[in-house]
Amino acid sequence: MAETVAVLGAGSWGTALAIQLARNQLRVRLWGHEADHIARLRELRENSDFLPGFRLADNIEPVASLEDAVKDTPYLLIVIPSKGFRGLLQKLKPLIDDDRLLFWASKGFEIETGKLLHEVVTEELALRHYGVVSGPTFATEVARGMPAAIACAGNDPQSSETFAALLRGHHFRAYTSDDIVGVELGGALKNVLAIAVGVSDGLGFGANTRAALMTRGLSEIMHLGTALGAKRETLMGLAGLGDLILTCTDDQSRNRRFGLAIGKGKNVIQAEIEVGQTVEGLRAAKAIYHKSKQLGLDLPIIDEVYHVLYDGKNPDDAVRDLESRPQGHE
Repeated sequence: MAETVAVLGAGSWGTALAIQLARNQLRVRLWGHEADHIARLRELRENSDFLPGFRLADNIEPVASLEDAVKDTPYLLIVIPSKGFRGLLQKLKPLIDDDRLLFWASKGFEIETGKLLHEVVTEELALRHYGVVSGPTFATEVARGMPAAIACAGNDPQSSETFAALLRGHHFRAYTSDDIVGVELGGALKNVLAIAVGVSDGLGFGANTRAALMTRGLSEIMHLGTALGAKRETLMGLAGLGDLILTCTDDQSRNRRFGLAIGKGKNVIQAEIEVGQTVEGLRAAKAIYHKSKQLGLDLPIIDEVYHVLYDGKNPDDAVRDLESRPQGHE
């Protein structure tokens, strides 16, 4: 009998990963917190709300009960917005033992504490094996089976390889890493920079500006990442540079679309409504801004994104302030 994976989160990305796991002949329980949504998935065999046009294979079972989703399941994959991450872990605590292999594809920080998600995991659960999945991937393209690659970073080599092996196959490459901090930071920071690039494009600036923001933004990723213990090679890899390129340059990115709306004159509330889904970069900008100040780091692009989103700064003024900074050696 095929092994079972519980995918916790029935949004677009959770559904796409469930489809990929199902392609590998695994049994997948796809859990969502809204019973009506799960009932539609079971009836239509399609996630018409978040990932329309893709039939759910017979080995994907939509489940509304969290207890049923994780019962006797050796592998768990959390794919929900970071704002609900700790709450879900607290619900899981009485339902799972310490030997489960838990990975997450959620990106961002816990806003209230500024902690990375692996820190939240170690506070809430006593798991022996855990890790994160991240990389330059859009849900629609994974669901279509188009070539893609991600990184799986676990707290030990066996965990990384085990989860990567579950995902590998059918044009989908999964590389292993031992740098949880770097993989998490790359996934969180690129969302803030994608907002910056979106704002720039929304203001009508061109490819030169986009390239400058991405390149100097990568420098800020490196600056903060190394200060927090990430490896430079991780930040130059799939979960760092790769995800940055993807998220900044394609309108499938909700963070980029959010920035575009801000650049075209929408306020934060209007822009998020226009996107229609969680914009992780909006929350991450706040956590990263405060984290960088605690560390005494100078991250000018991220600082200006924060001021636009949380202080109501005019995007044109933010650009002007970036341009007026002293110029020095790269």
